[in-house]
Amino acid sequence: MDSKKEESTSDHSIPRKGSEDGKIEPHSPKSPEERLAALQDALKVDPGPNRWGWAAIQLYLITLVVCCCSGDSGFDTTVMGGINSMWQYQQYFNMTGVGKRTSLVFGIFTIGSLCGMIPASYFPDRFGRRFSMFFGNAVLIVGAVITANASNKGMFLGGRYLTGLGAACAGASAKSYLAEMAPANHRGAYLGFLNSFYYIGQMSATGMMVATGKWNNDLSWRLPLYIQTVPAGINVLFIFLCPESPRWLYSVGKSDQARLILANLHSKTRDINSPLIDLEMEEIAEKIQVDGADKRWWDFRPLFRTRANRYSAYMVILIGIFGQLSGNGLITYFLPILLQQAGITNQTRVLTLNFVNSVTSYIGALAGSFIIDRFGRRRILLVATSAVTVILAIVSGLLSSQGNTMRANAGISFIYLFMVVFSFGWTPMQALYPAEVLSYQARAKGLAFLGVVTQAASLINTFGMPVALEALHWKVYLIFMCWDLFEVIVIYLFVVETKGFTLEEIGEIFGQSNPKQFSSELLRNARQNRRAQVP
Repeated sequence: MDSKKEESTSDHSIPRKGSEDGKIEPHSPKSPEERLAALQDALKVDPGPNRWGWAAIQLYLITLVVCCCSGDSGFDTTVMGGINSMWQYQQYFNMTGVGKRTSLVFGIFTIGSLCGMIPASYFPDRFGRRFSMFFGNAVLIVGAVITANASNKGMFLGGRYLTGLGAACAGASAKSYLAEMAPANHRGAYLGFLNSFYYIGQMSATGMMVATGKWNNDLSWRLPLYIQTVPAGINVLFIFLCPESPRWLYSVGKSDQARLILANLHSKTRDINSPLIDLEMEEIAEKIQVDGADKRWWDFRPLFRTRANRYSAYMVILIGIFGQLSGNGLITYFLPILLQQAGITNQTRVLTLNFVNSVTSYIGALAGSFIIDRFGRRRILLVATSAVTVILAIVSGLLSSQGNTMRANAGISFIYLFMVVFSFGWTPMQALYPAEVLSYQARAKGLAFLGVVTQAASLINTFGMPVALEALHWKVYLIFMCWDLFEVIVIYLFVVETKGFTLEEIGEIFGQSNPKQFSSELLRNARQNRRAQVP
């Protein structure tokens, strides 16, 4: 059927071949089992683009532009962690690397991030996902330039505030955009790669500081702050060359454009009437309200209106808190200080080891991203969190004795292993899971809410950790070990498996009386059906 016949209607019925007027007749709601079976049947007819076909390459390039929003945050945390250990920076601002004044420098970024949740909850639904990324990164660039040129502490803090605001706004929009653009059967890899790009920012920053840390002037810490503008600048330049989210386009009455984008990126033949595209459009039509609460920026009721919404919101809170307080924040922000407390005091060696941590963490994050669609979200979270709990117990024992070089080196090795395992299990999930479990009406506000939860949890790292390290030293690891054990129990009891489902199907699962059990049974039945079909 010619795409010109695809006209948007008041109820957003979807055109399909075989109907007299070129529009789909209203469908009776499908059960989650029927939806999953329909998706599998559609994928048999249209399995999607070839891995290295033009449609896939387009989506890779789009993903790369969007990933710069994650690189923003990686740059900031690592740059500040690195320059916080530089004597040049400490001397210029009369800092020590720990204590209350350091808490303020790190914490003001978190306060800016919290404020960034206001535009992050409004702009994506009002102006589209692309504009919100553009706005956030533009503000970040201004903040980074102010920070890099700071001549006093007030100016430095002001730039840090703007940097946090911009990074939070851009990052929340990037998650919702990519979740809505990626194919259901590969969504884990795309969202995992988005959050893994955090470490690209880290590696760039730490690698540069190995060199600049040797300079005996202010440029040693100013230049890394300037370079923070690079990923943000790439996103600002190219984001409007990327297509808008099909789900957002549908929500503003542009169903023809939504269908065309889905066909170009999800269909092997780019056929707007492909069974796969028909199915995606049907599900979008059923779930997205043209005049829903997502249009009212102040209305956060979709997060808590129904039992399914509340369960999803609890999962968002879980990811936001656990993703920051598993011990990773301690290491990400304060690894140079931890190294010094373990007896490694040479600045060049500290910065080099900080760079090595970024590389190994990135390898772990990529590994998790590429297998998460195969092994599932729940299993990977359980294994990774259990492993980091054991690792923190070992680190606590090794670093409890000061002055023993062999034990200190072994403890540092396990700190590196901790970040590899954490990155493997948690880095892909922090972007993927919240974006999956939230309905369209709640997604932009829900991801903004995730940002609030994340930054609130980060306040413990940024304000409390410098003081705790100064007072407790190695005992801080014991606190995180006990907390991680609690995390394992909560994940086992409540986290719902979401792999392989479309965003709309996930919403149906959360509407069940026991989403965790229902999802497991659904996937088990699907596996049994596939085995039964094999001759």
